[in-house]
Amino acid sequence: MTVAKAYAALSATTGLEPITIDRREPGAHDVEIDIEFCGLCHSDVHSVRGEWGNTHWPLVPGHEIVGTVARVGAEVSEFKTGDAVGVGVMVDSCRECESCQEGFEQYCEVGMVGTYGAVDKRNDDSITQGGYSSSVVVDENYVLRIPEGLDKAAAAPLLCAGITTYSPLRYFGVEEGDAVGVVGLGGLGHMAVKLAKAMGAEVTVFTTSPSKAEAARALGADRVVVSKDSEQMKAARNSLNLIIDTVAADHDINTYLKTLKRDGALVQLGLPEHAMPPIDPGQLIRRRLAYGGSMIGGIEETQEMLDFCAEHGVVSDIEMVDGEGINEAYRRLVAGDVRYRFVLDTATL
Repeated sequence: MTVAKAYAALSATTGLEPITIDRREPGAHDVEIDIEFCGLCHSDVHSVRGEWGNTHWPLVPGHEIVGTVARVGAEVSEFKTGDAVGVGVMVDSCRECESCQEGFEQYCEVGMVGTYGAVDKRNDDSITQGGYSSSVVVDENYVLRIPEGLDKAAAAPLLCAGITTYSPLRYFGVEEGDAVGVVGLGGLGHMAVKLAKAMGAEVTVFTTSPSKAEAARALGADRVVVSKDSEQMKAARNSLNLIIDTVAADHDINTYLKTLKRDGALVQLGLPEHAMPPIDPGQLIRRRLAYGGSMIGGIEETQEMLDFCAEHGVVSDIEMVDGEGINEAYRRLVAGDVRYRFVLDTATL
């Protein structure tokens, strides 16, 4: 065992505080990583506050991890000491089901092993602890290469926000000339804009806040539609091939379906806490529309995303946070007061 510094929640009401945790010695196929940066994701807040249930305490959150390889196991061949690497939302899966075999480990039919708060069945049923820490040990099959040229801190949110938006854009074959809509301009939304533009799409951002129009255009949006303005929404009808919906609050999908062309699709990425208004099936039927969902990406696709971002110069817009500022960052994250992702500098632990 090695000892790592970390920030953890000891209960649902205590917030995050500094502790030390044990990390296992690297096995034959393990990679030990000295963590340098870790993104703060809104799902971290839900987990720390016990809002998703089944929480194991203490809990060290963080699944947008970037660092440097410190040691490798005897049978590791793809990584070596000193390599820049990353770890995303999962650190294992069954590796045998149809989804895993096809490279969709995020949809593992047994259940993927999350980077934190999950039972690690391959390692004595220990509970995984995440990236708000100085080090981590991960099986080589779930470690990613950080390409040269990517700023490490700004690349950290790519391991969640980046792949979550990249995967549906790739699945629906977005290419030059396509018209893509993005609902919401937060951590996910701003990545969807950047990635869709890098793929050559014409991008429309839907927002409830007219004040965000300038920011959306600065990110590359070609058009901004204030969704509360009925005339603007009417003008946007039948104009889009694909909509990426990143909003995690309950909202009416039907208004956005009207902006899709025939054979268009709306993909839900945000997970609202409350039930959404029902979808009018007539809208789907009359123009052969599709409504679906998507969750992160497999390891191979996540590496593809990182390489794509390096090629096109795409990273997240970030604000750095030190260890003592994590709880304040959580407060601001819930309030939507960040453009667009917080990243923890683990040197401050």
